Amino acid sequence: MPLRVNTNIAAMNARRHLNANTRTLAVKQERLASGLRLNKAADDAAGLSVREGMRAELSGLRATITNAEQASNLLQTAEGSLNETNSILVRMRELAAQSSNSTFTDSNREALQNEFSQLMGEIDRIASATIYNNQTLLTGYGNSVDLASTAVTASDASGVTEINISGAQTGTYTFEDTASDSTITLGNGTVSQTIRIGTILDGDVIATGTQFVANFDRLGIQVTLAGAEVANATGSYTDGLLDTQTIIVNSGTGGSFQVGPTDRAFNRLEVSIADMKATGTTLNLTSTSIATITTARSAITSLDQAITEVAKQRGTLGAFQNRLGFAVSYTESEVENIQASESAISDADIANEVSEFTRSQILSQAATAMLAQANVLPQNALALLQ
Repeated sequence: MPLRVNTNIAAMNARRHLNANTRTLAVKQERLASGLRLNKAADDAAGLSVREGMRAELSGLRATITNAEQASNLLQTAEGSLNETNSILVRMRELAAQSSNSTFTDSNREALQNEFSQLMGEIDRIASATIYNNQTLLTGYGNSVDLASTAVTASDASGVTEINISGAQTGTYTFEDTASDSTITLGNGTVSQTIRIGTILDGDVIATGTQFVANFDRLGIQVTLAGAEVANATGSYTDGLLDTQTIIVNSGTGGSFQVGPTDRAFNRLEVSIADMKATGTTLNLTSTSIATITTARSAITSLDQAITEVAKQRGTLGAFQNRLGFAVSYTESEVENIQASESAISDADIANEVSEFTRSQILSQAATAMLAQANVLPQNALALLQ
């Protein structure tokens, strides 16, 4: 290698290695200080894109866990009030049974009627006072099935015993039910779903004493159909009876819980709570009285029906609470696994980074020493000038 004065190649080489080691050292220091392998896009451009998408999904999932827990609290508030409503109805039935006995006179029944009326008023008060975050829960909450729906008004003939909605959009849904084809189609003009029911039919009818739930899960509607001799059913289903009948879903306040991270119907849980006032259409106790022996005996039947309606509503709320519990458990597991994936992309391997940091430190110190030596080499040219 020739001896040069103007250009110190050895010093340039040592400086280049020193700069590279210093840059590496700075990166390792940053990773050790932050605990992250990925601090800026230059560290891993593709990894950054994946990580930010995962972080957005994780934030949504954590929010939906909170949503589901709060929704469960809301439903528990409603169910707790209905528990008291049930106790009141049991007491009212006891009064009606007492008033139905001839050992009481109409004068005696006036005292019973006074308590009966007060208890009915308390049911209405509880319904109006059951509030969660300024939302009244027991006077009609969430979307509901309009009682003017022909599937409801004609249920005595068609065997429809119950219609439940879960995530159903508002609007009118119409049945297509051709006789003897063993299928039922329900749609709202935009989305439709066909269910095959041949396996549950006995010929063209539902077997005597049994019921079938036609679950139009794509629409969020469940229709319960009864066969002959089913309790609380005055009609029975025969293939073709539902044709052209409608289900009208009315829009209500609240009742839509976001339990998933995206804007998709399956990430929402729609809950409906009927009007549970004593004077409402569900319990329908407005004209109930125990002032006479005749009305008292009629009241027993009305109260039995009201108790059944409250129990059904409580059962529905309990089912939704269980569903929310499973949603929380599933989402927590999903958060854990996605967080593990995000960590693999984003977090620094401390053991590896410390090793690399130590290596870079040693190389930087060595390069500094060699640069000092390289800067001395041109001085050897002075020996030739003497």
